[in-house]
Amino acid sequence: MTAASVRLDGHRVLDRQRHHLDPSRDAHAIIGVLADAGKRLDPAPGDRWAVAMPGPFDYAAGVSLHEGVAKFDKLHGVSLRETLAAAIPARPEAFTFVNDADAFLLGEWVAGAAAGASRAVAITLGTGIGSGWLADGAIVSSGPDVPPDGEIHFCDVDGLNIEDVVSDRALIRRYHGETGTTVDGMRGLAELARAGDGHANAVVGHAFGALGRLLTEWLRRFRAEVVVVGGSMTGAWDLIEPALALDVPARPVADTEHAALLGAAWAGRDRG
Repeated sequence: MTAASVRLDGHRVLDRQRHHLDPSRDAHAIIGVLADAGKRLDPAPGDRWAVAMPGPFDYAAGVSLHEGVAKFDKLHGVSLRETLAAAIPARPEAFTFVNDADAFLLGEWVAGAAAGASRAVAITLGTGIGSGWLADGAIVSSGPDVPPDGEIHFCDVDGLNIEDVVSDRALIRRYHGETGTTVDGMRGLAELARAGDGHANAVVGHAFGALGRLLTEWLRRFRAEVVVVGGSMTGAWDLIEPALALDVPARPVADTEHAALLGAAWAGRDRG
């Protein structure tokens, strides 16, 4: 996980620090890492706090709903607002919690690849798929123009959940099924594809072609002007972009964390 101090005047992310966080550990250990990261920033009593977290999460209450998702399961039902406030210490009301894909999108809209767009979308590609939808500076997470809860990972394509088609585990499974060889996720698949491995190219094309069809439907419905793409898989953008074949400008972002830190702080600017 990454922590930083953010000054919204000038959109400055300062003193960025990375900390090892094992999401399979118990709640006490996870909260300990988060709180220690906060303390290392030398906070002042009046500071506001913003935490970007993957779902499922009750962002208004600051309570984890993770269960059966292979990360943060032992945080289920825990109020991060109360536990972090006690551990740092800080005022509970000074905390804002925001979806990590939404934070990324807000950061890119405030000062990045989506700046100036009235309607923008973010997609994060890593162990799974995250998404965010923004209209006139506000996150949109409900209504007929966005996927359920604004999360593309709830959607199906070709009769399968999209994360059973596009994710490290799905790519590994498909390549192994075709070749009998285990590959190191998208990173390994990209190396093979660039070296001329036809099976690797076919797996990438199949997966991201399916994602492109799904995204195109929602992007048209949302009337998106731009898509920003972040996450570890953007290192293979040269392979992903042609397969997606989107009819909306898609802009890869190398430093997803910088945008998410800025966007989380932006979301919490009026709190506490």
